[in-house]
Amino acid sequence: MKTHVAKGDTVEVIAGNHKGKQGTVLSVNAAKGQVVVEGARVIKKAIRKSEENPDGGILEQDGPIAISNVKKI
Repeated sequence: MKTHVAKGDTVEVIAGNHKGKQGTVLSVNAAKGQVVVEGARVIKKAIRKSEENPDGGILEQDGPIAISNVKKI
């Protein structure tokens, strides 16, 4: 499936709660119609204790946005 944005493009969010934010595209999932934009939608995720994260805790990471809500700059 062809999309109007690709990994590494600079985009602006044009709709939704994160409207007006800009960033670079980290990944594109064309099958689901989603893109992950750096710094646009930061979500918090609880992490269990493991060898990589011995303390566990809360991790902040970038979440997906609908591909129709972004435009290429």
